[in-house]
Amino acid sequence: MTRETIFESDLEQDGAGFTYFRRHASSLDLRLLKLVFGSLAVFSLLVAVAFAATGAWMIIPFAGVEIAGLAVAAWVVLRRAGDFERLAMSGDRILFECRERGRTRQMEFNRCWARLVCDGSGGLALRSHGREVSVGRYCGEESRRLLERELRSRLAGGLR
Repeated sequence: MTRETIFESDLEQDGAGFTYFRRHASSLDLRLLKLVFGSLAVFSLLVAVAFAATGAWMIIPFAGVEIAGLAVAAWVVLRRAGDFERLAMSGDRILFECRERGRTRQMEFNRCWARLVCDGSGGLALRSHGREVSVGRYCGEESRRLLERELRSRLAGGLR
């Protein structure tokens, strides 16, 4: 089995097998997110306490709302941090797994019946028997074109 980095993800090829895996791009890891959130919250509280000490005590509730807003933003970032999509072909089976916003869904297609569909905006989808799933959402335009070529050759060529 050989490993190469393509599409900023992993493709595993072993005879007839093929796996495409791509994560949602996120520049903040958990440690950095905690550091950024903590420093912004502490700074906001320090400013609020300084104003409260001079008699402007009404700033304290607004600082609380600001920190709550930061917490909601951090929660949204953390929910998206684990998003991914995986497409695996082996024999006559295509397995698709996707995790978005904390929910995981899985679909299985028969390779002989599955078709790759492209919409006008450059999106890709696998379609079979009335079911359709979008593929390549976390790719850039060039990577999506490479993925499209690879999938077209593997779907049209049958077992490789």
